[in-house]
Amino acid sequence: MIEVKNLTKKYGSHLAVDNISFTVNKGEIVGFLGPNGAGKTTTMNILTGFISATEGDAIINGFNILDDPEKAKASIGYLPDLPPLYNHMTVDEYLNFVCEIRKVKRGDRKKMIGEIKEIVKISDMGKRVCGNLSKGYRQRVGLAQALAGYPEVLVFDEPTNGFDPKQIIEMRQVIKNLGKSHTLIISSHILTEVAAMCDRILIIHKGKIVASDTTARLSTALTSGTKMRARLKGSRDAIQSAFAGAPLFTAVTAATSREAGTYDFEFIGDEGIDIREAIFYTAQKNNLPIMMMQSADLTLEEIFLRVTGGEGGIYDSDN
Repeated sequence: MIEVKNLTKKYGSHLAVDNISFTVNKGEIVGFLGPNGAGKTTTMNILTGFISATEGDAIINGFNILDDPEKAKASIGYLPDLPPLYNHMTVDEYLNFVCEIRKVKRGDRKKMIGEIKEIVKISDMGKRVCGNLSKGYRQRVGLAQALAGYPEVLVFDEPTNGFDPKQIIEMRQVIKNLGKSHTLIISSHILTEVAAMCDRILIIHKGKIVASDTTARLSTALTSGTKMRARLKGSRDAIQSAFAGAPLFTAVTAATSREAGTYDFEFIGDEGIDIREAIFYTAQKNNLPIMMMQSADLTLEEIFLRVTGGEGGIYDSDN
C-alpha cells in the first residue's frame, strides 16, 4: 500500500531525509519513530503530499504522490499533530465539509459521518462547536476527519495526544480495529503505545532508516544473549555473592522473589557476549539450581536508545 523508494529531501545544504526506502503492506500498522530533527515529520509530509521530495518516489496505493497527487491523496487519511479543525463549525458541519472536499456523494455523507463518529466514540458530540471541545475530543474529531471517505491508508501523527490514560486505552483498541481494514503509519513519542498498537517499527535517525522490524525481533537481534533473566534457588545474599566476582557480567541485579526460596536476577554482559553459559557454570559451581532462564527482552525505549545512540548500528530484518 505504501512504497518509498530512495527518498531524499534537502533544504539547501541540509539533508533532512537521506535516500530512504521502505514498504508498508496492506493491513499493517507500522510505528514510525525518530528523535526530534531525525526526518520523521519531513517523511510524513512527503507521504501525504504536503511537501515534495528532492529525489525518489513515494507511492500510495499504486499512485505516485508527485505524478498523480489527486489519486494518491484520495487514498490517504491524515491526522497531523494538531487536528485541523474549524473552530466556528459544529462537529457535524465540519465532518460534512471534510466529506464534501473528499468528494463523498451527498447522499452517502450522513451515513458515513454517523459511522465514523461511532468508531471514534463521538456520536453524541455532533452539535457541539469544535472551538468549545476539550483537547481529547478535538483529537477524536481529528481522527474522524481522517476517516472521511474511508481512505485505504491512514497516517496518524501523535494520535493519542491529549488523552487521559483511560481514553488512551480506548483509542488504542480503536486504532487496532482500524488496522483490520486500513493500512496505518503511526508516529508517537509515547513508545509504550507504539509497542502496544503496531505490528512493526521503523526508526529514522539523521535522515536514515536505522531499524525496521517487530519489537521482539529487534530486541533479539540487539541483545544477542547479552541480557538474560534467571530464577535461582537459594538465598539472595548467596546468589549475589556467587556472581559478584564472576567474569563477563557488567551488571547483576536482583528483581523479585516469585517462588519461595528463589530469586529472579537480571544479568547483563558486554555487547556481543553470550552470557548463558557463564550463568549456568557459575550457578553450578555455587550449588544454585536454575529454575528458569530466559532472554530479557529490550523495551521499545531501550531499542530506540540503542539504535539512535550512535553513528552505526543499522538493523533491518531484510538485510
